[in-house]
Amino acid sequence: MSPKSAAPAVRYLDSNDAVGKFLEGIRGTPLLALDTEGASFHRFIDRVYLLQLSTRDAHAIIDPLPIESPATLGALLEDPQVEVVFHDADYDLRLLHQDYGWQVRRIFDTRVAAQLLGVKAFGLAALLEQHFGVKLDKKHQRADWSMRPLPQGMLDYAAQDTMHLLQLRDVLKAQLEKKERWSWASEEFERLEGTRWAPEDPGQAFLRIKGARDLTRRELAVLREVAQWRDATAHALDRSTFRVVANEVLLEIARSQPTTQDALGKIKGMPRGMVERAASDVLAAVARGLAVPEAQLPRFPKSARWEKDPEFDDKVGRLKAVRDEAAHRLELDPGVLGSRERLEAVARLVPRAVEELAAIPELRRWQIAEMGEAFVKALSGFKPKGGRTSPASESPYLEP
Repeated sequence: MSPKSAAPAVRYLDSNDAVGKFLEGIRGTPLLALDTEGASFHRFIDRVYLLQLSTRDAHAIIDPLPIESPATLGALLEDPQVEVVFHDADYDLRLLHQDYGWQVRRIFDTRVAAQLLGVKAFGLAALLEQHFGVKLDKKHQRADWSMRPLPQGMLDYAAQDTMHLLQLRDVLKAQLEKKERWSWASEEFERLEGTRWAPEDPGQAFLRIKGARDLTRRELAVLREVAQWRDATAHALDRSTFRVVANEVLLEIARSQPTTQDALGKIKGMPRGMVERAASDVLAAVARGLAVPEAQLPRFPKSARWEKDPEFDDKVGRLKAVRDEAAHRLELDPGVLGSRERLEAVARLVPRAVEELAAIPELRRWQIAEMGEAFVKALSGFKPKGGRTSPASESPYLEP
């Protein structure tokens, strides 16, 4: 199967009238391919900077910046009669929910479909080249989609993300049905329907910096202050945080606790321009961290724990063997068939019957069907353990 030889026309729509007419023209479509372009690599707060749409017969790029919220598009995406096709839908769904409040219904994700088929190279570029001989130009992958006007090359690149997506969906759906895995995909797609933007607590963001757990509580206090300064600066500049000061630099400031501009400037990776413009602000943040009373020093929240189980590793090892055997039999990546966290949840449950596995929210029905009996058999020699102190999704190996 190959895409049409002639390049289809792609409309660039940047007015309420043009967008309204296009959406009215595709109102009855049963299939819609959709992609978004954000700018998290460049901007502090990401948002939708482009919307790419394709039906069987029409292709368009909507510029959302100069127009009102396209309510007709939202109605299409939330219509259970319209199948919306994405490639790697998760972040698109989060952005659409954040910016417009839309909850997309009836999703088909070509990345998920490819993974369930055992495809190892499941990126969009690899799939389009494999099935259609289409080669995507990757030079705009890290482009700043917030810039205006957008050059034609970037618009052409963006259009490619949906132009062949419906044909790819057709191919992958046929293969899923041939392998009798369509029910697997349907279950995964249903779970995607609830994907939403989940705002994080900015006051706790410093605790999620990789390497923060290696700091003392005093160093954590300094990290908190300089991270809040960095994030406030990035917000004011509307620039990604790492483009202001990298996390590694913040960690070194927390450890070395400079008190002079000269000492700050000697920290590897500290931008010279930022030292010249904001040294006093950074040093003030360090001083605030050093002045935090001992009793008020930040600490990591206590991780949820489980009763110690000397047999736990043995249980997980037996389940992993079941998972790996099934992965070999089904020609799937083991991580697609069942993550470590899901195996741990089964190990804690010690099910006596396959039906009991339904109590684990993260475990899919199709995974239970493929491995449930073998899981029960693998754990048949163990007694169930009590002592639950955390949700089933928590790992007993979380650090204190």
